[in-house]
Amino acid sequence: MTENEISKVIVDSAIEVHRTLGGPGLLECVYEEAVVDELERRGMKVERQLSVPIIYKGKQLGMPLRLDLKVNGLVLIDNKAVAEWNPIFEAQMLTYLRLTKLKLGLVINFGEQYVKNGIHRVVNGL
Repeated sequence: MTENEISKVIVDSAIEVHRTLGGPGLLECVYEEAVVDELERRGMKVERQLSVPIIYKGKQLGMPLRLDLKVNGLVLIDNKAVAEWNPIFEAQMLTYLRLTKLKLGLVINFGEQYVKNGIHRVVNGL
């Protein structure tokens, strides 16, 4: 599957989770657990809470980044459950994509009344 095909499955899964659990109102970790379950039901391979080392001038820094989810080895997901959107979320995702050399990430805010309005696509040279 391509990044775009995977992202469609992710969006459909997020909408299903939000429709089933309701929202806003739950913690980010609850939505994450449900998204993982829904993606796996749809045949996706999901890696959770990935640790990504940060290299500065050839030296690995002590604090790695924690990424929420990676789907089929190609698309990152950063889950949020916040009332107010902050543009820094997209900037962070772009940084994650650059560090992992991946091309597509989705920031999904389950804190929106309609989760579709809270899905932000971030690309790194796709």
